Amino acid sequence: MLRSFRIVFLLSVCMIYMSKTHAQDKKDSAFVELDEVVVSFNKWEQSRNEIPNRIEKINRTDVRLRNPQTTADLLGQMGGVFIQKSQLSGGSPMIRGFATNRVLIVSDGVRMNNAIYRSGNLQNIISIDPFTIENGEVIFGPGSLIYGSDAIGGVMDFRSITPKFSTTGNLNIGGNTVLRYSSANQEKTIHAAVHAGTKKWAYFSSFTSSAFGDLKMGVRGGQDSYLRPFYVQRIGSTDSIMVNPDPRVQKFSGYEQINVLQKLRYAAGKHWDLQYAFTYAGTGTAPRYDRLIQNRNGKPRFAEWSYGPMLWRMHALTAVHNRKNRLYDESRWIVAYQDYAESRIDRTRATLTRTIQSEAVDALSFNWDAQKLFGKTQLFYGLEQVLNKVGSVGSRTNIGTNVVTPFVSRYPNGSRWTTSGVYLSQKTNAGDRFTLLSGLRYSYNTLNSKFDTSFIKFPYQLLDLKQGGVTGNLGVVFRLSEMWQWNTNISSGYRMPNVDDAGKLFESVPGNLTVPNPDLRSEYAWNFEGGFVFRVPQKFRLELNAFHTLLDNAIVRRPFTFNGADSISFGGITSRVEALQNVSRATVWGLQLSAQWNLLPSLVWQGHANWITGKETDDVKNEQVPLRHAPPFYGNSLLRYSKNRLFMEASLYYNAPVASSKLAPSEKAKTDIYATDPSGMPYAPGWYTVNLKASYQLRKQLSVTLGWENMTNQRYRPYSSGLVAAGSNLIVSVRAEF
Repeated sequence: MLRSFRIVFLLSVCMIYMSKTHAQDKKDSAFVELDEVVVSFNKWEQSRNEIPNRIEKINRTDVRLRNPQTTADLLGQMGGVFIQKSQLSGGSPMIRGFATNRVLIVSDGVRMNNAIYRSGNLQNIISIDPFTIENGEVIFGPGSLIYGSDAIGGVMDFRSITPKFSTTGNLNIGGNTVLRYSSANQEKTIHAAVHAGTKKWAYFSSFTSSAFGDLKMGVRGGQDSYLRPFYVQRIGSTDSIMVNPDPRVQKFSGYEQINVLQKLRYAAGKHWDLQYAFTYAGTGTAPRYDRLIQNRNGKPRFAEWSYGPMLWRMHALTAVHNRKNRLYDESRWIVAYQDYAESRIDRTRATLTRTIQSEAVDALSFNWDAQKLFGKTQLFYGLEQVLNKVGSVGSRTNIGTNVVTPFVSRYPNGSRWTTSGVYLSQKTNAGDRFTLLSGLRYSYNTLNSKFDTSFIKFPYQLLDLKQGGVTGNLGVVFRLSEMWQWNTNISSGYRMPNVDDAGKLFESVPGNLTVPNPDLRSEYAWNFEGGFVFRVPQKFRLELNAFHTLLDNAIVRRPFTFNGADSISFGGITSRVEALQNVSRATVWGLQLSAQWNLLPSLVWQGHANWITGKETDDVKNEQVPLRHAPPFYGNSLLRYSKNRLFMEASLYYNAPVASSKLAPSEKAKTDIYATDPSGMPYAPGWYTVNLKASYQLRKQLSVTLGWENMTNQRYRPYSSGLVAAGSNLIVSVRAEF
């Protein structure tokens, strides 16, 4: 590690020298703006120094310079969000000890979380194309006041590029093309975008196609258990175990993806702004790597385990009215329809039966949000209605005879999940130093399913849940001076059981079968948070936040009985029965620190550090155990140089180890993905990477970006991940604009 720090130090010295050489050029400002004027919160723009929540901003410039393969990678590079990957086509964000269906993804004002978002790791974040992100934020802590169910750990709110009207009256046309290659997984990405605008009409179109090969891990560090020494290949009518010629190549981890965005905007008069958007994201068949490396009796358990194409299509119509009246100063309507599809394909080695379970969700939503200013008090209010319909089917194919037979579905086919909500919040500025924020939301949720007893004799036939709840928040911002700001915030969040929670039938791990539970109730969180910001305008900013979150009625997987039995036969295997139940109480607490220092007009240093820990109730032993989604201590340190046409960034990313005693019981059971300590117990080793990126503007319309990630070629597996991270990775990207 000392060698790595020396590399960063030498790069830093070089950039400081380059910056001093040009420091007299006053036209160059700091690369990163410290004093951001506004941030989107409560769905409307507000001054950042009036918000008590911790927020990390995403802007288009950062996305372009970081050059991530997916939006999951983008979030992981920000410093405050931890990313878990079960496969290359994945990326499950962990925010303050919560993940999956306890964090909310929002795209262009529309919630992406649907009725089958699961408690297991989710990869839906990769459906958002980083090339089309204009801006966004990660809002830490419960966001249920504005966003409703699921927003317990935080909200990831993304806004795609908005078509721009012409300011001259003439037709304005432009576009860009990007080509990118990455060596660690032989990434080949092509992106093309075009925009056109008149005074009343504007159009934006984007297309991105990516092909990723099998990911190659590093050489240094990491245990040999991380290697992929053999794999299964079907030769003729036999599943043969093949020797991997390069065990560092994670065989069968590659996949393909396509993203399309179409936007049409119309200025319907002086006070109306209308916009239609069509979004498409689709992957090819994507192997689930963590299942393919599972062994049984020393040999691979599965011959096949893949996610079928993950498809997300969204139509959204947005109308904004900005003419002041008695009801509002500005108002926004969003009507959206989403069509989501996914499937799972698996076959145990040395068998002929391939199982396929396919799911589809039709999601219709309506949102109305408004704001109104009364003196020094600004009101925000609105309502939401969401309806999800779930289609789920299963089948089995004999690959020897190609005979297809019906099989039990993952969810009850035809299930319906709805959520409705109305909220009111206010922000009051008492002078220049004090801001008070508060609000309440009432939500009502329903879930209706009918179980098919053709394959399994369920002891119940109907699932009918109707639950309402109130959430709120109270926050205070006190600006002692231009340099000091103190924040405190109390907020609540909730998550109503969805179809995945209450109606799923699924083998969670080998030998454990998750069955439906019609008696689930909503889980509620209370978050207590405080922090301060110290800043010297345009020079330095330090932010520290401490938080403590309590989750009551936490929905967790625990042993269960099915028709009076604790084990049943499923798929030819006797499995222990489990179900998601409200039997846990979870607590999460931690500290988040970020700092930014504009050393010189052309040189900026940034740092992030996150210490998060938590406990939850183990129902079997009736004791508190480590929380599954509380990641190890992690963070980054970055040094950025920007001058004229050149941009450079040297960075260090790091994770602390997790001892076996600190692993959650569910994580200890995943012996296939964890290293072993000297006593033979599973644990997660610490790791670091040293990285260097540079971008140069060759001419006005042409630029090239180079990157060298994991320069010391470390072999490491991020906490809870099935996939071993990339080894030394060279990235070349060329961008042409017109």
